[in-house]
Amino acid sequence: MKKLCLLVVLLGFSNSIMAQQVILKENKWSVEKATKWYESHQWISGANFIPSTAINQLEMWQEKTFDPKTIDRELSYAQGIGFNTMRVYLHSLAYKSDPNGFKKRIHHYLKIADSHGIKTIFVFFDDVWDANPKIGKQPKPKPGTHNSGWVQDPGYPASKNPSTFAALEVYVKDILSSFKEDERILLWDLYNEPGNNGKSTSSLALLTQIFTWAREINPSQPLSVGLWKWDEIELNRFQLANSDIITYHDYEAPEWHLRVVQLLEASGRPMICTEYMARTRNSTFTNTLAMLKEHHVGAINWGLVRGKTNTIYAWDTPIKSGAEPELWFHDVFREDGTPYRLEEVELIKKLNRN
Repeated sequence: MKKLCLLVVLLGFSNSIMAQQVILKENKWSVEKATKWYESHQWISGANFIPSTAINQLEMWQEKTFDPKTIDRELSYAQGIGFNTMRVYLHSLAYKSDPNGFKKRIHHYLKIADSHGIKTIFVFFDDVWDANPKIGKQPKPKPGTHNSGWVQDPGYPASKNPSTFAALEVYVKDILSSFKEDERILLWDLYNEPGNNGKSTSSLALLTQIFTWAREINPSQPLSVGLWKWDEIELNRFQLANSDIITYHDYEAPEWHLRVVQLLEASGRPMICTEYMARTRNSTFTNTLAMLKEHHVGAINWGLVRGKTNTIYAWDTPIKSGAEPELWFHDVFREDGTPYRLEEVELIKKLNRN
């Protein structure tokens, strides 16, 4: 059924473009421009990154807890296995509390990443996990619980409240204007999993706004919002119609993941899988990474280094004792740089060399 829903989305692709371009046609990249951009880069390979010392986006970006030493060390692990891209979440509250300091820290992060040969995909909004983000000191991790402190951006009901949009527009446009020509940034991922946590199409208004704001700034980097839930037909059509590069999430076994790739190829646009790899769901480096490379799909797995996000634990199976699970859900390295599985990093190295 979920694959049928995806097919319905794609069959409606051309009609959705006609509907949405009335509003958002200005500065949308052509297929030819997107393809040329994609072909100018080596195969895009990397991870979603947050330093092991941060429980969420706010702890990563606030001045008191920004940790360039750990960022530098952990990005060196990524460089060592040939990763060339990190997907990194921003947060509007970190900007609101300290706009200039926040931008300086973004520059600092980009300088570190660039020194390791790594480009960055920045993510703006997010509908996943805690709906009540708060500036200041962040909570301690709950033992054995996946992403116990991760926060949405801007949260709920803020994400559906038009009265919050003016301040969010200032934030988005300032960041995009400040970094619109920065070659260290690969792509802007405008909204992570819109409609998650039961929000469904209530997120469409903010999704429409951030695409509109971004098109007005017209950065040199492409724009995208990733597909993630195949039965959200209205959201998916909008995301497909307005993304320069097709991005998506898939934590399924490789035979199902391959069908998603084959269906999305109908868009004619380059593709990047911006989330995959959940070992207990049979989505692994061993069975998926080579397939993505063979189909010229960029591959960004969830998690680089085990840390305060607790993403070695599965979404729905907490271990209250905090004991290490027999099989890690996400992540590649321990904090000291030791690989969780040597055979995995050897495969990653091999595919990134070839």
